[in-house]
Amino acid sequence: MVRFENIEFLYLLFAIPLLVIAYIIFRNLRFKSLSKFGDIGLINVLYDDTSEIKPIIKFALLISSFGVIILGVANLQVGTKIEKATREGVEVMIAIDVSRSMDADDIKPSRLERAKQAVSKLIDNLQNDKIGLIVFAGDAYLQLPLTTDFSAAKLFLSAVSTSMVPRQGTAIGSAIELSVKSLLKDNKLKKAIIIITDGENHEDDAIGAASMAESNNIVVHTIGMGTIEGGPIPVYRNEQRVDFARDAQGSVIFTKLDPNMLEQIAVAGGGKFTLASGVDPDLSSLLNKISGMEKKEFSSRLFTDYESRFQYFFGLALIMLLIELFLSERKNKFLTSLKLFEKK
Repeated sequence: MVRFENIEFLYLLFAIPLLVIAYIIFRNLRFKSLSKFGDIGLINVLYDDTSEIKPIIKFALLISSFGVIILGVANLQVGTKIEKATREGVEVMIAIDVSRSMDADDIKPSRLERAKQAVSKLIDNLQNDKIGLIVFAGDAYLQLPLTTDFSAAKLFLSAVSTSMVPRQGTAIGSAIELSVKSLLKDNKLKKAIIIITDGENHEDDAIGAASMAESNNIVVHTIGMGTIEGGPIPVYRNEQRVDFARDAQGSVIFTKLDPNMLEQIAVAGGGKFTLASGVDPDLSSLLNKISGMEKKEFSSRLFTDYESRFQYFFGLALIMLLIELFLSERKNKFLTSLKLFEKK
């Protein structure tokens, strides 16, 4: 078992593509600036002893070392000792809607980001239970099987996005059915499903699926993300908003929370509907419902001792930085004299 001790530092890896783009723009601007001074062929003759590829190699070494340093700071740890632990709890499968409507920002920063914050809060309060994650849009997929490793749950949660499921839609029923299938593998523990969505179900019989879950002694709770007033669905390109989703007539599509649907699903599943349109949604009532369920003992294998591996990353980064430092941008005279690539 591996984990990152300081997982929050991994978000810095998103800076790497931006740095690469900035470098490409810088090179293009530099080339255009040199072109203004005269014929580019003549300029190449003046810079004949400067390698074209070595600056790129030096940048690649710098950016790679930056990424490796981030991994070192995040501190990869490897489990070295396993112990069997007994605890009391329930099984909770959390299903998150990742359809495009969850990008709507009628609740800030967006419905999906607010959903991920709510799930993180749930994980922090379900420390003695088993937790699993499902993502769904037009189809439902198991993102994380039931586990007691809450750091892994948060790692998988951080990767959730609206681009994960190729077929669009909001198949709440499929998410419930997959949750039931995943939960029925162990019949001893009490079980609950938490559906987090805006409630715009266009795909299947979600109420029927919730009734089926309830008949298998699985409680279905729902959390509504969004507002009744709703908002447009942003369209992104290269992480920049370029427009809003439009219908065939070119009109902007508005997506609205459907609390009635979510209320009906929760009633059919014997659970509770929670509206999460506020800045800090109150999940205490839902958590009380789950904590009030009958707890059953279960055993789990836990890694109790971990060894840090940060030194390997820092060592690799140091080697790459030293290579970059001593790598000259000038052409190698020996290789140039061999004229390996000249036509005879």
